[in-house]
Amino acid sequence: ARSARFSSGLSVLDFVKRTSILKLGPEQLRILAPAAIALAKAEGLDAHGRSVAIRLNM
Repeated sequence: ARSARFSSGLSVLDFVKRTSILKLGPEQLRILAPAAIALAKAEGLDAHGRSVAIRLNM
């Protein structure tokens, strides 16, 4: 109650899209690939899962 005096309902962060970028070496990719492929499949992002599989076979 009454906190609106001290803080705004909106900030710049409400309008900024945040993304994470990961850089993996071959060993990290080998370890994370099965989970990444399963997650992509569960979310209906089959092409993303195939992309991981292709990178794994390089």
